[in-house]
Amino acid sequence: MAEAHQAVAFQFTVTPDGIDLQLSREVLKHIYISGVTSWKKRAIRFKNGVLTGVYPASPSSWLIVVIAIMSTMYARIDPSMGMIDRIKTSLPVSEFMTVQTQMVLSAILFATGLWLSFIFLLRYILKALLSCHGWIFESHGKMSFSTKVWLSLVKLLSGRRPLLYSFQASLPHLPVPSIDDTISRYLESVRPLLDDDQYKQMEIVANDFKKDPAPKFQKHLKLKSWWATNYVSDWWEEYIYLRGRDPIMVNSNFYTMDFLYVIPTHRQAARAGNVVHAMLQYRRKLERGELTPLRALGIVPMCSFQYERMFNTTRIPGIETDFVQHLKDRKHLVVYHRGRFFKVWLYYGGRHLWPSELELQFQRILDDKSEPQPGEIKLPSLTAGNRVPWARARLKYFREGVNRASLETIETAAFFLTLDDEAHGYDPENLKSLDLYAKSLLHGKCYDRWFDKSFTLIVYKNGKMGVNTEHSWADSPIIGHMWEYVSATDCFHLGYTEEGHCKGDINKSLAPPTRLQWDIPKACQEIIEGSYTIAKGIADDVDFHDCLFHEFGKGLIKKCRTSPDAFIQLALQLAQYRDKGEFCLTYESSMTRMFREGRTETVRSCTCESTAFVKAMDDESKTNEQRLALFKEAAEKHQNMYRLAMTGAGIDRHLFCLYIVSKVMGIDSPFLKQVLSEPWRLSTSQTPQQQLNLIDIQKFPKYVGAGGGFGPVADDGYGVSYIIVGENLITFHISSKFSSPETDSFRFGQNIRQAMLDIRALFNLKEKKM
Repeated sequence: MAEAHQAVAFQFTVTPDGIDLQLSREVLKHIYISGVTSWKKRAIRFKNGVLTGVYPASPSSWLIVVIAIMSTMYARIDPSMGMIDRIKTSLPVSEFMTVQTQMVLSAILFATGLWLSFIFLLRYILKALLSCHGWIFESHGKMSFSTKVWLSLVKLLSGRRPLLYSFQASLPHLPVPSIDDTISRYLESVRPLLDDDQYKQMEIVANDFKKDPAPKFQKHLKLKSWWATNYVSDWWEEYIYLRGRDPIMVNSNFYTMDFLYVIPTHRQAARAGNVVHAMLQYRRKLERGELTPLRALGIVPMCSFQYERMFNTTRIPGIETDFVQHLKDRKHLVVYHRGRFFKVWLYYGGRHLWPSELELQFQRILDDKSEPQPGEIKLPSLTAGNRVPWARARLKYFREGVNRASLETIETAAFFLTLDDEAHGYDPENLKSLDLYAKSLLHGKCYDRWFDKSFTLIVYKNGKMGVNTEHSWADSPIIGHMWEYVSATDCFHLGYTEEGHCKGDINKSLAPPTRLQWDIPKACQEIIEGSYTIAKGIADDVDFHDCLFHEFGKGLIKKCRTSPDAFIQLALQLAQYRDKGEFCLTYESSMTRMFREGRTETVRSCTCESTAFVKAMDDESKTNEQRLALFKEAAEKHQNMYRLAMTGAGIDRHLFCLYIVSKVMGIDSPFLKQVLSEPWRLSTSQTPQQQLNLIDIQKFPKYVGAGGGFGPVADDGYGVSYIIVGENLITFHISSKFSSPETDSFRFGQNIRQAMLDIRALFNLKEKKM
């Protein structure tokens, strides 16, 4: 036990003269180093907090202003127009200071006030500039003079070397769209899905809502937008994620894969050691705010709010609603291996454990032959089943004794690590290898991931790895940012020895990992088994297919002068129509991070323009020129909708918030009820790639990520996540349910492939004629 190992450092003997306390010099040294490290960490956080608080100015600019004011005072010029004299007479301790001291102090106070006013003015101007979004609606490759001026002003006011949270106070609030605009866009979005009679009926219901009670709801929503930082995000987190009582495994959590072609080492413990150390480096930068904020065009800042809860965070189950518990600076992680839980300390002598030390700890766990305790092996399945039984079991069986201590150890850990006893990854000779890899990351065995942790790192016995992420605290670009940093650090900075071990010396004096202890009664074991049964039923029903599209990628699509995202979305519409013979309501996730605390908005990809194009593709009476013209019209429409969603003019988040207001006010709205009950039978999302540009994939083409995916949203629909990897590869992660006779993920993947090729053929024919 670690506690026993550390206790030997403190010895005492009782003598006639009293107690003789003997302290180990080595322990005192570690205590001293830990204290110094802790104070250094506080000092760095304080410094970075000050830098962020005064951004886009700097502390040195305060000194410049003070010197300038003092210089004018000595030149007998009063730039304050009498304010310095008024401050001098108002000083509460003026009788204890000389006249000269009073004057200097008053000038410093005036200079500080002037400096702070200047900071607020800069922030106000920057916020006003960032509220202008005309640049995003301009054609790709073309930039007007006004946009160039605008970008120059934003760049000028953005300062130099911003920290992660430097722009937070300058980001605009998400605007509330008008009722008329939202209703108009909604009706336009459902027009291709309804016949004439259904559409007329929907128009009547929507117009009735627009007259009453929509204005009442809108007033309350605008009031919230003035008061709250973001009028959507808190309700979105609570009602979409935390109040859901269904299992979060498959239904909410998502996964991210490792490199597609490369495994840096086949030693499981070594890979885990490097990756965990890289994560600790990232966490240190994150906690200090030293990461560079993400900026569109390298200039326009994105909100960094979601990064705050990446580590030391757990979703805690409740009877009616869950809540997200976020702590600071946790110094341990919990490892799960073959049904046992282990606690691993991440610090030694005030520093992070080195990769070689972490490898040693993880190898000790792999070599441990002890058996799981009763009820321990499937305990994590509580987080995979329905939320209410888990919440009740937590209250009844985990409130005291070893169960409470062990559960707290898990919930307060930096993150959760599974040392998996399976091998996964891409095998070109096994067509199912990626499908099995995706299913393993999404749900595993239903009892070997702690689905409530902000993320679970999974390292397989062949050295492959991946991440399963709980969705309520953040969206996929956030975990993707960390994953890119970790992957690059693992392979290109830390590296491995020729034998595949972590580099560095091995400190065998480290206390070994400690087993978590459990006393799980039979009644609780029955609940665990019930949760496992439900979770396994969900997992077994997931039909997954990962499709690697090598025929072409972003490079060729750009030559077509089309947005890669619009190209793929129209291919998905064509594939959907060929798969089912009909169109459906389609969800594409767009980000709203140009606004403070922004998360996502929905792009309704099925439009009148896209359906016209899709029908033309299978209409033999249409020429390729006509099809190409319809394609370009549909692509332009899609791009415009995506831009509207990014700039706060989407449809669905506004309608969602209006619905929440209606429920709070107790006013029933048939229109809102119908809108929010419509199923998304095709749910899509693009996984961002190369946010940090740490790996040159032109130079290292094998070091490309495979992206990630999520489970099906509708029982009879598809979930499709795609990632545009470099210039010549696109990966599609397709999910559906075996229980639906209407869906088949492999078939849909083939339809996507053919749709992509058919659209490319339009441009090939056009180029030949030219």
